[in-house]
Amino acid sequence: MKNFVIGIDVGGTNIKIGLVTEQGRIAARRHLPTFPYTKDKNMLIQAIAQECLSLLKVRHLDIDQVLGVGIGLPGLVNTQKGVVHSLTNIPGWKNIALKKIMEAKLKIPVFIDNDVNVMTLAEWKYGAGRRMRNMICITIGTGLGGGLIINDALYRGEGFAAGELGHVPLSEDGQRCNCGGWGCLETYVGNRYLNIRAKKIFKKDMALERITRQANQGDQRSAMFWKEVGEHIGNGLTGVVNVLNPSGIVIGGGIAQAHRHMFKVIQSTIKKRAMHVQGSMVKVFKSKLGSDAGVIGARVLVKEMLG
Repeated sequence: MKNFVIGIDVGGTNIKIGLVTEQGRIAARRHLPTFPYTKDKNMLIQAIAQECLSLLKVRHLDIDQVLGVGIGLPGLVNTQKGVVHSLTNIPGWKNIALKKIMEAKLKIPVFIDNDVNVMTLAEWKYGAGRRMRNMICITIGTGLGGGLIINDALYRGEGFAAGELGHVPLSEDGQRCNCGGWGCLETYVGNRYLNIRAKKIFKKDMALERITRQANQGDQRSAMFWKEVGEHIGNGLTGVVNVLNPSGIVIGGGIAQAHRHMFKVIQSTIKKRAMHVQGSMVKVFKSKLGSDAGVIGARVLVKEMLG
């Protein structure tokens, strides 16, 4: 009986591989460092395939007991064709038919998607977004990624590139963004920009985790730092809330650890600025599945793609 899905979360630093049950639990897991394989995509693909087989061997399972493999990738992906157009922070990936290659190696169905879409599926099915028909999911780290659930389905857009909420413009003349635009939300709340802001406020390099600890201990400057970040996020999401009218916003990533100082601010900013119906309905939640969301969401992806 095909009770399991192999979920793979490809990151710029590590690759997480897990055997996911029907209940959304990870029954076994493996980790693979990304760096040794960044110069050779074929070596990376082979290493992932080998780790999948090793995972099954440890659990004394055959490949025919697996429903399929789901892979979340940090870049531009055509889910329908199974092609990776490019990957953030992993060079050499241009129009790679990953689905076809992996299926030839593993002999079972393989499906791929953007990593934030996979996280969104996980939170919607098993996490903080359960029972929401319409929700927004964002993760904030180096950048700000987003996923959209509309009418109980993941919305990918015409070119499979929907959900780029980090590139909602907050200013007509803000600083240049990595996407090629300017004044994007990401340039206000992405880690690189927050580190610069922190140095101006604290007059020295200050890790964001330390600012969170200080805020939790009652330091007012640190609390105000995160309050300002919350206001930026709320301002950036107000237009999205007005357009989509979701019931919830789920926030994950490293920045979510400062939720005590941000989430009420995000909620109040949206309520103050959004139209009445949309602003009064939406609620802000912390990601429930944390760093496991990418692996768990792969099960939802496989089930969706198999119909």
